[in-house]
Amino acid sequence: MKDLKSFNFTKISDDCVKCGKCIPTCTIYNINKDETTSPRGFLDLLGAYQRGDLELDKNAKDIFESCFLCTNCVDVCPNDLPVDTMIEQVRNDIRKKYSLATYKKVFFYLLRHRFTMDILAKLGWVFQTCGFKIKKEISSMQPRFNLPLIKKDRLLPSLKSKTFLNSYPKVIDHGGEGKVGIFIGCLGNYTYTEIGKSLLEILKELKIDAHLIKKQLCCGAPAYFTGDFDTVEYLAKHNIEYFESFIDDLDAIIIPEATCSAMIKIDYPHFFHDNEEFKQRAKKLDKKIFMATKWLHDNTKLKELLEKKGKNLDELITYHDPCHAKKMQGIYKEPRELISKNYNIVEMEDPNRCCGFGGVTIQSEKFHLAQAAGKPKAKMIKETNAKIVSAECSACRMQIANSLNEADVNVEFKNPIELIAKALKE
Repeated sequence: MKDLKSFNFTKISDDCVKCGKCIPTCTIYNINKDETTSPRGFLDLLGAYQRGDLELDKNAKDIFESCFLCTNCVDVCPNDLPVDTMIEQVRNDIRKKYSLATYKKVFFYLLRHRFTMDILAKLGWVFQTCGFKIKKEISSMQPRFNLPLIKKDRLLPSLKSKTFLNSYPKVIDHGGEGKVGIFIGCLGNYTYTEIGKSLLEILKELKIDAHLIKKQLCCGAPAYFTGDFDTVEYLAKHNIEYFESFIDDLDAIIIPEATCSAMIKIDYPHFFHDNEEFKQRAKKLDKKIFMATKWLHDNTKLKELLEKKGKNLDELITYHDPCHAKKMQGIYKEPRELISKNYNIVEMEDPNRCCGFGGVTIQSEKFHLAQAAGKPKAKMIKETNAKIVSAECSACRMQIANSLNEADVNVEFKNPIELIAKALKE
């Protein structure tokens, strides 16, 4: 992939009218109140960098790595300026100049090699109690002592004894009234395996056959947001070529993860902006790739089934809108409509506010920013008096669970797929 200079970012920077609509919505600005790390501050600096007026030194590196890529600014910008795309591009230049930290290189290597990742995940499950205290009631764990890049009091998802993809056959016959592929995502495969199990239970009720996409690799979002475009290109090309080999035999590929769905549907064509062949191949696949609740809502009789067979449950639910669901894909009504058939939903003050996950760098080297961004979200959730917070995103799940733990708020997190499956079998 080409670097930042393949974009006319000076023109994009000049197109900013400095109206300030983006400022109140910006996740990092709401933390530090520094105009430099605000959307229009990023735009000015990026324009200066492309013109050669700004050196990409460690100070600039720190600034560009502070963006959460929440896309709030893009959502409200009257000129639709792609601030997130510009940040992603400059991070590739940063990676080329400064290289990646060793732990990131190892992590992205594992994303390319699922077999090795599976072995390490199995070993991690066996030995995780040596370094972590397991909280079985919330499927999470905390370090027993300070670990590199991990604070002792941090809540992390626990590993499962067997991955989702390795727990079931490639094709599961549910009655033949349809057939969908499942792209489960890395967190859903290794940690939150109950999401995939619940999705299979829903498909069984709908008599829709399931094709587990066994050779899927990571969607590439962690590497994309970090600037490792070499890894993104490897993962994206693999997935595109693999999907093409069977997608004509499926009604759809459904993804119970907002970030994975947005990456494959929207960011793949953006990433291949200078590779027309793969750009068009990615766009062609887009027609059959959906977030799970979107497809289930629009293309099945699930709503009727929930009204007929689903049980009315007393749990009070509040719903968080993942940035990559509502802002990038326009998906927010569908999961709410499905959940509300059997649960009571109460809206938090600002369901659109970014939870503060922010990607690999934010979660490791700048975790204090993630903590700061998570506090108001935890407060909003607490004020609803809900017993469960839901979002179709495991990155949000990981971040919000930690924020709630730090705030000592006893609220459980469930993917909407899990809530729907529970209503059908209660």
